[in-house]
Amino acid sequence: MTSVAVLGTGIMGAGMTRSLLREGHEVTVWNRSTDKAKPLADDGARVAGTAADAVAGADVVITMLFDTDAVAQTMEPVLARFPDGAVWVQASTVGIEGTDRLASLARDAGVAFLDVPMLGTKAPAENGQLVVLASGPSALREKVQPVFDAIGTRTQWVSETVGDASRLKLAINAWIGVMVNGIAQSVALARGLGLDPQQFLDAVDGGAVNAPYVQLKGKAMIDGDYSPSFELDGVIKDTDLITAALREAGVDTTLATAVRDRLAAASSDGHGSEDMAAVVHAY
Repeated sequence: MTSVAVLGTGIMGAGMTRSLLREGHEVTVWNRSTDKAKPLADDGARVAGTAADAVAGADVVITMLFDTDAVAQTMEPVLARFPDGAVWVQASTVGIEGTDRLASLARDAGVAFLDVPMLGTKAPAENGQLVVLASGPSALREKVQPVFDAIGTRTQWVSETVGDASRLKLAINAWIGVMVNGIAQSVALARGLGLDPQQFLDAVDGGAVNAPYVQLKGKAMIDGDYSPSFELDGVIKDTDLITAALREAGVDTTLATAVRDRLAAASSDGHGSEDMAAVVHAY
């Protein structure tokens, strides 16, 4: 059994916590809004009043917060409270520059640090079916692997260079943003041409151009079910990180700019806190 602190109990953090508890780990949770953490007590988690209290007895500390500033503001005051040998698993999607900034904080405090963004949304987090992307020193793998096994179906160790997992996450999220916008455009086009958009999903089902995501998000768009698995405003934040990475890599940003434009239009129309499938309203 590993003692784990989860800082940030939104959609992903809460799901990860439940998966850890189900596998017998001891979990302490903290959230800036305590009301979001309290329900996890019914699942067996200890709810800490402060982040410092949460990390004090932990073997592994997972941060799953919105952005770099939120992580830094939470962690800077508490790094001195880390027990000897504890590992900071930074799972928030914060991009390249953000990961470098947080890794520097850990290094200055003498705290072991791993860059570990996750692939998956609400249901995979709840069911221990995330894909764990990890980069950092291989010497830390044995200590964190039981935690990763509890929250994910597999772990992909990208490299020993901190930040490489976040680089891969940006490449993957770039594809997700394009895909959900492509689905939205096709659903809207079918509807605009006087067709039942379900026929679009039926036509691609089972073919080479189909994917589980096409059916999942397409159905949500048709049904108007925007219960958040990945909030649209979060996709905007990630798309900004992707655009910065594209510029740094010397890769054209035209597609990412178009994706962001449609996401921002849907957000401006009041859909920012809904699932990213609500981008269909921008079409």
